[in-house]
Amino acid sequence: MANTMTLIQSITVPSGGSASIDFTSIPSTYTDLLLKVSVRTSRAVTGSTLGVKFNGSSSGYTAKVLEGSGAAASSFSSTAYVFGGTVPGSSATSSTFGNLEIYIPNYAGSNYKSVSSDAVMENNATTSYNDLAASLWSNTAAITQVTLAEDTAATIVQFSTAYLYGIKNS
Repeated sequence: MANTMTLIQSITVPSGGSASIDFTSIPSTYTDLLLKVSVRTSRAVTGSTLGVKFNGSSSGYTAKVLEGSGAAASSFSSTAYVFGGTVPGSSATSSTFGNLEIYIPNYAGSNYKSVSSDAVMENNATTSYNDLAASLWSNTAAITQVTLAEDTAATIVQFSTAYLYGIKNS
């Protein structure tokens, strides 16, 4: 069987920015979910962290992250959210956006939800981040809502975009 990918919803952040990007009422008719995101935040740093939460839940998250900064490689853990990636903040090269791909297999199943993330931050300078993350949401509920937000509540800026795709065998 061939895999099919169907756009469920796309969001473009309007003028003035947004505190988060929210996908709600996600149907359970697919096998997996895929998010493709192009984003920048207003946080006054070069690299800003984008976190992902499911169904409005603030607990049950673990993440292991491998990160390169242009000068060194490192690894770290997080328990606050699914780690989406490091994206440009307001101190990064102007008008550049970071790109993320977040894959959620078996999102409607009754097992814990594993998530993989791949992110690259654009910046015309030595410091620019690239992240690979493996995350787990220790919850058996089907994912019906996905929220992306900057980890210190900075604004996601205008023209940031997010596309949610459903993937299934057909």
